[in-house]
Amino acid sequence: MEKYINYKDSEIKWLGNIPAHWESFRFIDNVFLRHGYQFRDYDFTNDGVRIVKISQLNPKGKLDLTKSSFIASDRLKSFKSIRVYQDDILMALTGGTIGKIIRVGPIDEPILQNYRVGNFFPDKKKLNKTFLFFLLASQITEEQINYLLNRNGQPNIGKESFKNMFFTLPPLPEQNQIANYLDAKTTAIDKKIKLLQQKTKHYKNYRKNLINEAITKGLDNVVKLKFSGIDWLGSIPEHWQVKRLKDVGKAIIGIVYSPSDIVDQGEGILVLRSSNIQNDKPCFLNNVYVNKVIPKHHLTKVGDILICSRNGSRRLIGKNIVIDEKTKDYTFGAFMTVLRSKNYRFLSYFFKSILFDFQSGVFMTSTINQLTVSTLYKLSFAFPPFQEQLQIADYLDDKTATIDNIVKNIETQISTLKELRKTLINEVVTGKVKVVTSTSNHQNG
Repeated sequence: MEKYINYKDSEIKWLGNIPAHWESFRFIDNVFLRHGYQFRDYDFTNDGVRIVKISQLNPKGKLDLTKSSFIASDRLKSFKSIRVYQDDILMALTGGTIGKIIRVGPIDEPILQNYRVGNFFPDKKKLNKTFLFFLLASQITEEQINYLLNRNGQPNIGKESFKNMFFTLPPLPEQNQIANYLDAKTTAIDKKIKLLQQKTKHYKNYRKNLINEAITKGLDNVVKLKFSGIDWLGSIPEHWQVKRLKDVGKAIIGIVYSPSDIVDQGEGILVLRSSNIQNDKPCFLNNVYVNKVIPKHHLTKVGDILICSRNGSRRLIGKNIVIDEKTKDYTFGAFMTVLRSKNYRFLSYFFKSILFDFQSGVFMTSTINQLTVSTLYKLSFAFPPFQEQLQIADYLDDKTATIDNIVKNIETQISTLKELRKTLINEVVTGKVKVVTSTSNHQNG
């Protein structure tokens, strides 16, 4: 892409140099930020008019209405001033996703705006609305928001926050060109990302199905089968047995550590927690260490299966690693459970299977996401002879490693495309590069 011929100092530190024929503008002079209404719990009903909350602002830039709150339909007239329409620009103004921004797509029903969702309206004589969207989605907006948050220490932004923010202002015809260009380019990038994400999902599902097939049917395609005696387990190889975890292993719940037990690295022992398991592998980021006498049976041993048995997220229950030389002799936290069994290699794949997912869903309590020792011990599975377990584990080690490498390569491509998208938006809206189209007037600035 080309650069502009002439640049000038914007006199604004975070904007730097901008094309000579561009201007900068103070947010409040060209944009109106509208807050929504602060609906209360007693306002909500089971159906009616949908309310857009921060949780409806999908990180992928779309409006997600699958888990909406509602108010009674007969109240719509009272809230016409905060109605949301197609092409509106919405942003999260508080919380962990502060600054998250979407552009509203086609909607076929009335939708209202909750209080901590911002809606941005440009002066149409000076600002193209799509250009404004890309400005607000750019790094210069992110940096200004982060500066305000770090300076004020409050995880909230609003009209006062945006009041003195500054942005670039190309001539309106050029804004139109930039908006059209970024629309086309980001749409193309988003399509590529979506296709790659679908491929990732396909390989992850294939991986889980492969594991499930191996641990329930074995590796011999012509082996005689018998009914397991359990409907949801179905048929298993004739020479296999059905076991429960209590028959083949011992479960040990982790220890509750208090804040006073926590010490700096080098002064205590590492506590393995859920965050220390990432993609079925050990992870040593955000470690916690404690200085406390640890009972011997609460120190990890090679061959232990370390399981996440309690978590706020249902999907993390059951994620596990097999303890090796690098992860032995550590302790583990109260939300973790260790399963000790000589059959650990085979059983570690059971916890990654559809069979486990099904049973954990049946035994999981409705009030909290946890697998108690009692629950673990009830889990049933097909149990082959020991040597066959090792063959299955060897097979799955090889196959899953290949799939994991494919998924890792795809995820690298996705990360590269996301970074390209982010960089492209920022460089174009700040004038670092010039958009040249067939209809361009070829302003040289």
